Amino acid sequence: MTPWSNWAGTAKASPQRVHRPRSTAEVADVVSGIAGSGRRVRPWGSGHSFTAIAVAESDALDLTRWTGIETADLETHRVTVRAGTTIKQLNAELDGLGLAMTNLGDIDAQTIAGAISTGTHGTGARFGGISAQIVGLQLVLADGSVVTCSADERPDLFNAARVGLGALGVITTVTLQCEPSFVLTAQERPEPLEQVLEGFDEFAAACDHFEFYWFPYGKNALVKRNNRQPLGTERRPLSKVRQFVDYELTENVAFGGICRLGRAVPKLVQPLGGFAAQVLSAREYSDLSHRVFVTHRGVRFVESEYAVPRESLLDVLAELRALVPRLENPVMFPVEVRVAAADDIWLSTANGRDSAYIAIHQFVGMPYREYFAGFEAIVAQVGGRPHWGKMHDLDAHTLRTRYPHFDDFLRVRKECDPAGTFTNTYLDRVLGPA
Repeated sequence: MTPWSNWAGTAKASPQRVHRPRSTAEVADVVSGIAGSGRRVRPWGSGHSFTAIAVAESDALDLTRWTGIETADLETHRVTVRAGTTIKQLNAELDGLGLAMTNLGDIDAQTIAGAISTGTHGTGARFGGISAQIVGLQLVLADGSVVTCSADERPDLFNAARVGLGALGVITTVTLQCEPSFVLTAQERPEPLEQVLEGFDEFAAACDHFEFYWFPYGKNALVKRNNRQPLGTERRPLSKVRQFVDYELTENVAFGGICRLGRAVPKLVQPLGGFAAQVLSAREYSDLSHRVFVTHRGVRFVESEYAVPRESLLDVLAELRALVPRLENPVMFPVEVRVAAADDIWLSTANGRDSAYIAIHQFVGMPYREYFAGFEAIVAQVGGRPHWGKMHDLDAHTLRTRYPHFDDFLRVRKECDPAGTFTNTYLDRVLGPA
């Protein structure tokens, strides 16, 4: 058995077998062999999901040897990438081709298949998540067959597999609609929380990529505004010294120290949180898009994130702000707020509605269950949808009420994996038994 743990330490497994294929044909051989013997298999990404979605109970499929860009059309800006490629590697290879993803999240450790399978997203009122940039997929189904899908070819499978939870088959390649490389300007600064909330809709509309972090015991929010610039715009990146001081020393080393102190002495969390909100610094710079979108996260945490209708955001935040002071245990980490445009992907958290995302966190090793349960009760009132890779307690019965195409997804799942070859305990909970 091979011990496995996710990044946050919230899920562990010891699969009996780990397969490391180097091609689509090898993936098909492995899957058909496993299915033929009645076992189950889960593909491994980078382990960045906080849930047990990647837990392999008998067989694991490690795709770290199946990476890189397979084909690139520089006229249409469409790129086909192998499933085990991390977002970081993909960004580097796209950069070498003069291309870029339209929108990204702030973490690049995930594999491209893992990121889309769990609905990873960035921010921007006019932009969708990473899955919204997919124009084609290749998958290996439970019988070992290799199939492709797009908006025109097997459209139901395409609608399901763009956020497929790994429940339909093993994604082997992803075809993405990219665009020519572009520069983003970044403005990051502390602003009074009340001012940010009052102007939220205006700020989100006026900016390509808008988000903010609320520190529960502080009066300020850290606001980030990223805006696209015309081709050929000169870059003005932060100096290496400023990057090291602001991101590595301040946001990772110093903040990590504050978190460890708060974990050791909980009564200090509130003043430490207020202090952290007060010492936030302002910075402005511009660089290639992926260097602005992505931020290094060196401090470990647990996380729950829900998508809510955009119009309900302020009410949800008001209830969350009222909840925090009532908790038995204090909150060490900030709350992140982002936005996204509606899409048509069946299990996307933004399906059919413009959405706001609220992500709550707690430092590893600190109590979080009361906080997360309280948050879940608040977002339930407005039909909140949990990020598939982040912590939540919902099951198939409840999730069916949150997703108009839930049963459509289950129909496609039954067609692709009738015996439940790709399921595990987490999928049995959120989708029901295969």
